[in-house]
Amino acid sequence: MSRTEVPPGAAKAVRVAAGDLIRVIDVDGGQVGDVFAFRDSGGAELTEHHSAAHTRAGVDRLFPAVGEAFLTDLRRPILTLVEDTSPGEHDMLIPACDPARYKALGVPDHRSCAANLREALAAEGLSFTGPTPQPINVFMRIPVGEGGRLNWLTANSRPGDAVTLRAELDCVVVVSACPQDLVRISDAGLSPLAIETVHNGGTRS
Repeated sequence: MSRTEVPPGAAKAVRVAAGDLIRVIDVDGGQVGDVFAFRDSGGAELTEHHSAAHTRAGVDRLFPAVGEAFLTDLRRPILTLVEDTSPGEHDMLIPACDPARYKALGVPDHRSCAANLREALAAEGLSFTGPTPQPINVFMRIPVGEGGRLNWLTANSRPGDAVTLRAELDCVVVVSACPQDLVRISDAGLSPLAIETVHNGGTRS
């Protein structure tokens, strides 16, 4: 097993083989994480990626239940949710925060998950030139209310809460400890996340 620490407001990338387990841990509690997953074909340029829209269509719900898969933009399973020790509130409706979001909020130089994604990939010698994929927002509470209105609530995950995903393809997983501190989606400021990877002896193709 390997463990990667994700500092508050930053992101890290890990490469995993099909069959490996990836556990995203809320170290101190109350921290939203943006999770991105890309098919790893062995080259530097990534293309196929997790798609929130294709996943919703595939599972007929806003977020997969334990045992259900996240799909790519080619409608292939890339990750399966195998365990969730948190209260189970997550999101796949809200896009990653980006420079345009913070410019509109009056802080154009603020860190963002969109920029974090590119930085984390670059640190591994990888790149993705398409639009920022809509992430898997773990521990993020955006319930749909009356009339379809979205409610922005503070994360209620506790210290040590985690979601565990199984890689269905060789893939690159990026986790961003979301730097959004202007809209209070994370509790008590920003805090770290951690990625634990359990390597099950799969062979990368």
